[in-house]
Amino acid sequence: MRADDRIAIADDGAGIVLAPAPGEGATGTALVFIPGAKVDPWAYAALLSGLVTDDGLAVVITTPGLNLAFFDLRPLSTFTGLAPDVGTWMVGGHSLGGVRACQLASDAGALVLFASYCANDLSGSALPVLSLAGSEDGLSTPQMIADARHLLPADATMIEIPGASHASHASFGDYGAHPGDGTPTRPTPKSAPSSRIKSANWRPACPDAAAGDIRPPRPGRWRRCPSQPGRWRRCPSRPGRWRRCPP
Repeated sequence: MRADDRIAIADDGAGIVLAPAPGEGATGTALVFIPGAKVDPWAYAALLSGLVTDDGLAVVITTPGLNLAFFDLRPLSTFTGLAPDVGTWMVGGHSLGGVRACQLASDAGALVLFASYCANDLSGSALPVLSLAGSEDGLSTPQMIADARHLLPADATMIEIPGASHASHASFGDYGAHPGDGTPTRPTPKSAPSSRIKSANWRPACPDAAAGDIRPPRPGRWRRCPSQPGRWRRCPSRPGRWRRCPP
């Protein structure tokens, strides 16, 4: 990843934090991103950087032991604690990292799957979910994602990117070809994750001080979800989520 004055980078061993530099319009929303198996976490930094520079999100890329995130048993709070000023948290991951993200999703405000699918049942939740997949993926194939679709909420946003493979040529990660990835049939821009999330007009739920509950994003609109000073705050009982708390 090239140096960029718009991004503040920190790496404390638990995760790599990419955040808007001071004065760059941080939105108070962030993504915990869990890498795929045996992939260097830094391989995702350049592709996810567009979420920071273009959209004001912070990104925490987890750094599991032996690069095997699926067996990383640390709770989501381990990673949300690396960016304490964030109020709204999404969790997501690539490949097996996405499977792990599904297991942590109950502690987040939204779930984003990158060439992945859930093994646990989230269909009964109100969680906003976005699935980004490639038509040429040879590992998380379109059929496998379709077969696991029933485990997601009925209103999950499902996007299949034409020509994208599992990871090679920067479809979802910039770490070169792995056996079984599939062959991409068209080039994928380096800002693919950011542009695809934005093109879906998708955003996690945010607090509505008037309604007194969590409000889903407005269809067809990409917007910021500001906190409500004095009325909403983070509560220890629901790490990474905003709710109305007792005084």
